[in-house]
Order: sequence, then C-alpha cells, then structure tokens
Amino acid sequence: MSRTMVVWCPDWPVAAALQEQDMPRHLPAAVFAANRVQACNTSARDYGIRRQMRRRDAQSRCPELAVLTANPDRDTRAFEGVLSALEALRPGVMPLRPGLAALRSPGRFYGGEPEAGAVLAERVVDLGVWDVRIGVADELFTAEQAARRASTQQTFVVEESTPFLRQLPVEALEDQSAVSLLQRLGLQTLGELADLPEVRTRFGSQAAWVQRVIRGHGTRPVSGRTPPPDLVTEVRFEPPLESAETVCFSAKEAAERFVTQLGMRQLVCTELLIQVEADGVIASERVWLHPRWFASTDMIDRLHWQLVGTLRAGDLRSAVEVVRFVPQAVVDESVHADGLWGGTDARVERGIARVQGMLGHESVVTPMLQGGRAPAERQHTVPWGERAVDLRSRELPWPGSIPPPAPARVLPTPAPAAVVDAAQRPVVVRGRDQMSSPPARFKPGPWEDWQMVSAWAGPWAVAEQWWDAPARGLARFQVVGADGRAFLMAYAGGDWFTEALYD
Repeated sequence: MSRTMVVWCPDWPVAAALQEQDMPRHLPAAVFAANRVQACNTSARDYGIRRQMRRRDAQSRCPELAVLTANPDRDTRAFEGVLSALEALRPGVMPLRPGLAALRSPGRFYGGEPEAGAVLAERVVDLGVWDVRIGVADELFTAEQAARRASTQQTFVVEESTPFLRQLPVEALEDQSAVSLLQRLGLQTLGELADLPEVRTRFGSQAAWVQRVIRGHGTRPVSGRTPPPDLVTEVRFEPPLESAETVCFSAKEAAERFVTQLGMRQLVCTELLIQVEADGVIASERVWLHPRWFASTDMIDRLHWQLVGTLRAGDLRSAVEVVRFVPQAVVDESVHADGLWGGTDARVERGIARVQGMLGHESVVTPMLQGGRAPAERQHTVPWGERAVDLRSRELPWPGSIPPPAPARVLPTPAPAAVVDAAQRPVVVRGRDQMSSPPARFKPGPWEDWQMVSAWAGPWAVAEQWWDAPARGLARFQVVGADGRAFLMAYAGGDWFTEALYD
C-alpha cells in the first residue's frame, strides 16, 4: 500500500499576506477577520496572541503588531506556486486547503521518506516559504498529525498509525463540537475514543473515521488534483513592431483566442496580467482588474493604454517582440452572468477603466457600505474592479450609532461648531448623556451664521478605546435649524463640531 505525505506550511494566511506586501517574515503579524485574529505567526504568539483574540487585545499585547486583512483569494493564489513546485517533483498533489497539501509518498524515488521530505522542503524553501513541515504515514489523517508535530523544514515519519494516534489528545479533531462532547464525557485521548463501541453519528463523521483508522480499518487514498489548464496566450511579432496601434491590431486574434479558450471551459477572467517584451526582456507588465469579466475588446483597450503609458514614460525604447496575456484570476462564468435588469453600461466600464489606467490603480474607487457608529466609519472604498474584503458587519449591534435616516452628506473633516443655550452660555455635556442646558442657538460651521434651534434629538453617547488613558468619548446630536436644514453634530473634549448634513 502506498504511503501518504503531507506538506504543511503553518500560518499560511500570514505568510501569504507578508509576501504580498513585501514585509519581513520575522515581524509579529496577524490576519484579522471581523476584528478577530484569524491567524498569527510565531513572533506574534510569543507575545501571547492567539486565534479569535480581539484586535484591541492583540494590539495591547504587541503595539508593533502588523495588522493584515483576511483575503482567501490571496491565500489560494499564493499557494498555487507551492502546489506547482510539488507537482514538478511528484505528480498527483491533493490540495486540502491553502497551506496544506497531500501526495503519495515518493520515498522510493529518493532513497527513503526522510530524504524525499528533505527534497520537497528544499524546493518549497526556494520559493521563499521558510517554515515548511512534512509528515509521512499510512493514512491521510495520520500524516497530517505527523506534519503538525514535525520541526521546521523537517520530516516526521510514522511507521505505525495506531500507537501514534492513540496517544494524541482529542483536540486533534477539527470538529470542535465533537471535541467538547468527548471532553465532557471524560475522554482525553484518541485511544480512549477508539476503545468505545463503534460510533457513527453521535460524535461526528471525523470522530467515527478516526476510530476506524485506529482500529486498522480506515484508509483514504490521495486523489491528485487536475492541473489547471495552460491559459496563457501570447503573440510574437516578426519583425518587431514599433507602433502601439499596429501592436494592438495584430494582437486582436490572440485576445479572441484567449477568451474562446476560457469560454470552452465555462470560465471568465476577472484579473489579467499583460506583459510586453522587447529586446528579449519584459519591458512592461501590469495587472488589470475588471468589475465583471474581460472580453477581447477590453483586453485590447488595456493593452493600448499600457503601451501608450509605457511609451510616454520612456520605458519602452525598442520595438515590441512579444505580447502575453496571463490570467491571474478566473471564475465560473455563471458568477458574472447578466441579471434580468442588466448591469453597468459597457461604455461606462471602459471609460472608468481608461481613467484608472491613466491615473493609477488606486485613483478610481468604488464606495461600499459597512458597519459602524459614525457615518464616516460606515464608508469604505475599494479600487474599481476589486472585491471588498474584511468589511465590518452591518448586522452587528453598534451601541451609540445614530438612528436612520442616514445623512446625505458626510464631511471629510468635521467642521468646528458652537452651541449655546438661551442665556448665550456654551452647552456642555457632562458624563455620557447629561447636558448643562437645552440648546437654543447654534453655528454649524465657519461658513454658516448663527440660527435658532427648532428641534433636536440626542445625545447618543459613544465610549471608544476605553483602554486608553483618558478614554475617547463623544456624544452625537441631530439638530434642526430655523431654516429647516438638519445637521449631525458631536460634542467631545469640550468642543462642538459638525460631522454630516441631512437633506
């Protein structure tokens, strides 16, 4: 029976994020989702940071902690290089999740399983992934547990699965509800689970499977993935071309072939890398994003804008020899199918993309709505064509948030304001919700005159960052003037200011 080898790269979301941002891997870092730690590296754990810890608690333990955003697409894309490197040594790799993969052990090709593990570890380290651990056993679950007990760049070989698994704690199971139930029953090791009568559904499918493995009846063959099709399309020019218009005209057929190949597999491309070679080197390359998917005309437009920008900058000083279209992200075409009521006009999309090509990727953004207390906190922007990640949930309770309707105009910087009572004394908010006197007149900003208060509501008190000394607290009010206009005003630290305006 063939043996199973598992390659594990610990803390992969952190490693992928640090690699993407070109940050040193030794920095304490953590990936956050919904303001909770999703993954952290060894340097962060040395400060006591753990998974599911709140962001403020993590930063209080390590102020220099690198805060990274969760992005499953990035993790998968970054791990693709590791999978390709493993497939070059042993075809039939089975990806389990980003950072974890299994394959049939190639021990007999390299003179032994430790030697084979060393070769695979060396190949992964060459990719810049320093922390890689390998486990080998008769079965997939056992090999994964062996990898988790290996040292960095080392191989842990399990000769017999049963004695190895019997000593493991029940926490080795991924099903946390099953772990909790087993612990409440007084079971501490997988060996005690194996001694129970046969279980099927009470403790979950994984517990039943592990019980069979320990008894010697379970096996799970490694099913290798189907390598992704080679969708890279390029066109070579003989002789090389100097004009951007000529290059684009000659590349139309390659762009149509690229879209046709994707269509035959029921895929569309949402992220495209365009490379331009001259004198045998890559003279220009750029990743383009599309809010829906790239058609052949969209690809030629991006190529033309890239060539014009490169020529204008003086980076392209010789004739173009090769144009290459490389898909960076492809999805099923049903994801971007047109709705019954249509979508954004194609001409508008092309115009926006052209402006983005002229001004830069970060210069054209799309507004998104997320959770928050203040109107400015509920706003979030992402570059045009990208998907938003790590948005704060709008469903969570936000104590101190203002009631609807939302203001129509949010000031980028709160404007200094003033509020007085009937005796012309400044209105002061004491504590969290105690006003010195009702407001009578107010001045919403330097550009406005004083006017009478016809109605007001509040305060909505907010106490944020209570761990600071002193804590940051403020109270918000809705104030309607005599002319019928309404303002969202706030009092903090003895000062009034205007945050937003209502229609």
